[in-house]
Amino acid sequence: MAVLTEEQAMLRDMARSWTTEKAPVSAFRKLRDSNSAIGYDPELYAEMAAMGWTGVIVPEEFGGSDFGTLALGLVLEETGRTLTASPLLASALAATSAINLGGSAPQKQTWLPQMASGDLIATLAVDEQPRHNPSRVKTKAIKTPNGYILNGEKVFVAEGMAAGLLVVSARTQGNDQSEAGISLFLVPSDSNGIARQALKLTDCRGSANIQFSNVVLDETALLGVESDGYALLDKILDRARVGVAAEMLGAASQAFETTVEYLKTRVQFGQPIGSFQALQHRAAKMFTDLELSRSCVEAALVAIDDDNPDLPALASLAKAKMGETLHLISNEMVQMHGGIGMTDAHDAGFYLKRARVQEAMYGNQAFHRDRYGRLQGY
Repeated sequence: MAVLTEEQAMLRDMARSWTTEKAPVSAFRKLRDSNSAIGYDPELYAEMAAMGWTGVIVPEEFGGSDFGTLALGLVLEETGRTLTASPLLASALAATSAINLGGSAPQKQTWLPQMASGDLIATLAVDEQPRHNPSRVKTKAIKTPNGYILNGEKVFVAEGMAAGLLVVSARTQGNDQSEAGISLFLVPSDSNGIARQALKLTDCRGSANIQFSNVVLDETALLGVESDGYALLDKILDRARVGVAAEMLGAASQAFETTVEYLKTRVQFGQPIGSFQALQHRAAKMFTDLELSRSCVEAALVAIDDDNPDLPALASLAKAKMGETLHLISNEMVQMHGGIGMTDAHDAGFYLKRARVQEAMYGNQAFHRDRYGRLQGY
């Protein structure tokens, strides 16, 4: 486990206390039943912003605390425990990282203070097909004398209905499967020519498909260098991948603890079912996988803060291992709870459904095993 500073430990403890009190799984159940169009409670997100969580990785000069990605990962882990629905991952980590890494001074001054305060939600709009493949970009940005004309579609955009700013990948050169020729743009979601379609995914969170039809962008919308944006995009996505892995770690930890508690209290044949050796072996498998996954996630979070050149490999390792572990634990949570685990009355189904969406976000296990192998020279 990573060695936390006193301040980091305090932030983690505060996040655990707040999520337990203000955002338990029952709050998510209520949100699910309300059929919210945006998939989260704006009042809860405003409280997160008031506590400074939305500005954890924003530099102090732009209204943040610049506390580091490990600190934000600790918060995401706690929100993952209770399935807290919020744009914290998409906006405060992924989109904020995009502007931190690639933004010009005017872009940072324009957008980061709004994101740090929680007044603006931003998100990545990258994928164009069901499976994550950031180099496959058909969306085009055609150069004009004053800027660009954007046309295309992005799918499964996290917080896509709530976002006021989109970080969009588009092709300015090359063919639609080449890493060369990709550019990134900061696109306000209220621009003329943007149409959003809300999606109802199994986890009941906010997601959307977004179409761009002759969207006019000026030159200041370009993030980074024209036609040389893939390396920047890869760095942004690695931060998003580690962030979702931290969320998954929290979900897996809570699912495991809830299941172990049930094994201790559910009596069958006159004794707790946790005394049965077969179930003990399955619980031990979950525990060891969870501890290994925690090491992977925390190593990746530290690598971001240390600007470690091994981050790409560590990010893929964390996402792949955490995906396998959460898949196992969410399945076992349902199975070990028996009949009640199959009903909507129990929380087990919420963890399983969220797990399946998180596994696919920013690359599933197969994507990251393949990427890790290539990065290691195989």
